[in-house]
Amino acid sequence: MQVIPVLDLLDGHAVHAVRGERSRYRPIQSSLCATSDPVAIARALVAATGARTLYVADLGAILSRGAHDHALAALRDAFDDGFTIWLDAGFTAFAPMRALLERIASLSRSPAPAAIVPVFGTETLLDIDAIARASASGFEPILSLDYRGGRALGATHAGSGWWPSRVIVMTLDHVGAHGGPDLDTFAAVRALAGAREIIGAGGIRHADDLALAREGGAAAWLVASAIHDGSLRLSDVHRGAFEQ
Repeated sequence: MQVIPVLDLLDGHAVHAVRGERSRYRPIQSSLCATSDPVAIARALVAATGARTLYVADLGAILSRGAHDHALAALRDAFDDGFTIWLDAGFTAFAPMRALLERIASLSRSPAPAAIVPVFGTETLLDIDAIARASASGFEPILSLDYRGGRALGATHAGSGWWPSRVIVMTLDHVGAHGGPDLDTFAAVRALAGAREIIGAGGIRHADDLALAREGGAAAWLVASAIHDGSLRLSDVHRGAFEQ
């Protein structure tokens, strides 16, 4: 099972996500480095976990306050072409997703930057055909099934037939809450998923939570707070079944 570090972008800073309550998000105060600069935080997260994938949530775009085009290009340039960034930028449909990725590519200065994989979150997705169009265009999209307060958000009404090969179970009110992962919702989604890879998000506090997530069938889990506060260390991530 992989541990995938998470970086949340808002107003030019890496911020601390708390239960999806975005009005409460403030620049991150991390044990990893003394800054909220997105590139510095990204590099610190990768160094702390040994990960080759970084999940980025552009909250400016998700909140319709403008995507962080230049910051996203800088993040892409900060890593090499063997690295992958999963990007949730509040995509509503295929066309705005493609347009943003083209803008990021036009700003990139690295000859071999990291790859960007689009994440379509049901909180913002309006056209579920975007998944099929992105797949047909070679983007290998990921679907994030978003939940808050026990309720599914957005485009979840059409069954599971349109889901791509990778699906994230994003329980927003468990993010940054130090309450443990939402394994019940994860299990319910996994029961519908067939052979798809299912990735969890939110709630991981320590290595024991990772063990429970792996036992529940998670292919990976998105983690931020436990890395920043030092309660999840490189030795935990790479110990036994948690190797990348």
